[in-house]
Amino acid sequence: MITNDTPKARLAELICTLSVERGEFTLASGRTSNYYVDMRRSTLHHEAGPLIGHVMLDMLEENGLSADDIDAVGGLTMGADPVATAIMHAAASRGLDIDAFVVRKAAKDHGMKRQIEGPDIAGRRVVIVEDTSTTGGSPVTAIAAAREAGAHVLAVAVVVDRATGAAAKIEAEGVPYYAALGIADLGVEAE
Repeated sequence: MITNDTPKARLAELICTLSVERGEFTLASGRTSNYYVDMRRSTLHHEAGPLIGHVMLDMLEENGLSADDIDAVGGLTMGADPVATAIMHAAASRGLDIDAFVVRKAAKDHGMKRQIEGPDIAGRRVVIVEDTSTTGGSPVTAIAAAREAGAHVLAVAVVVDRATGAAAKIEAEGVPYYAALGIADLGVEAE
């Protein structure tokens, strides 16, 4: 577990307190788990949410993606929405320009009939984000939608990696995978 007094350590502490539940759970992937990380309890929290934006920006920078390299961040609604918004706000607080976008599971059948909402991402460099990923299915769906919209996908970045295969699935799409925290950082053993 992260123990030094850094933004990343504080975020791990908050997620552990706010989001980690123990018991028997069926995940969106269909897998069962003896713990559940309910990230919306953290991504929508007054302290943890803004901190996620800064920790994610720092993590991307540490992996060679500066804010100058990234035009927009987003992913499959709903898990990605507060993460993308947190990064957008954190970037703005640093005087940086990063937009956020939302990827629907399917294009709307009315109005503008968009699958991606927000600023146009055609021709732009984007990072797909997610709160936590088990199999990588949501980010892979978002990668396909962003590419279809004409974006250049630089990476996938998640707040918490469950260490259950998401990285391999995403990297098989030719996209680097980065995680701010691992499940061990939350005091939980990988399954």
